[in-house]
Amino acid sequence: MTTAAPASTFFDRMRWLSSEIVLGTLIALLSVFTGIASYQGSMSDSDQNKYQNEGMQTLTDANAEYLTANQFIVYDYSLYDSWFLDETGTKAAYYEANFSEALQTSLKTNPDDPFNPSYYDAVWKDANQMFEDADKKFTVAEEFNTRGDQLQLVMMIMAIGLAFAAWASLLPAESKMRLLFTVLAIITAVLGLAAYLGVPTVIA
Repeated sequence: MTTAAPASTFFDRMRWLSSEIVLGTLIALLSVFTGIASYQGSMSDSDQNKYQNEGMQTLTDANAEYLTANQFIVYDYSLYDSWFLDETGTKAAYYEANFSEALQTSLKTNPDDPFNPSYYDAVWKDANQMFEDADKKFTVAEEFNTRGDQLQLVMMIMAIGLAFAAWASLLPAESKMRLLFTVLAIITAVLGLAAYLGVPTVIA
């Protein structure tokens, strides 16, 4: 009389998930992605500091350029007042020759109102451009900061998955906990991969 083989349980059917091949592959993949995320996160932090420092330097230069432009405006006002009072005198040509290029251009295009918005735009052009450049650098720095934070999250998820896979590999093959830790490692690997694919790319 033959004895019927016991029906396989769900645990028996899923035992292959905790095989050495699956666990070895999981550990390898999780290790690689943890290392990649760590390296890229470190590079993002470095780029953040780089653009933050460049932005601060550009902002400092922009402030200096703005103050210089204001001094030119005051000087233009002084020269213009002197020129206006002596427009037909012997010193008028001297005053006019010392006008800034912006004021000379403005006088040609709008002699009745030389200190118009176009004049100020011309005088502050370089300073305003530098302020814009500083803002762009700060924006890029913030984008690298966001990228670095998300890579840190990826690294944490992958590290947790790696820990699950490592614990599973230490347990005997017939242990149900081995299968549980393997499943958890697979879930965290999928979550980590999804998080990695969602990390923004920064175009500097």
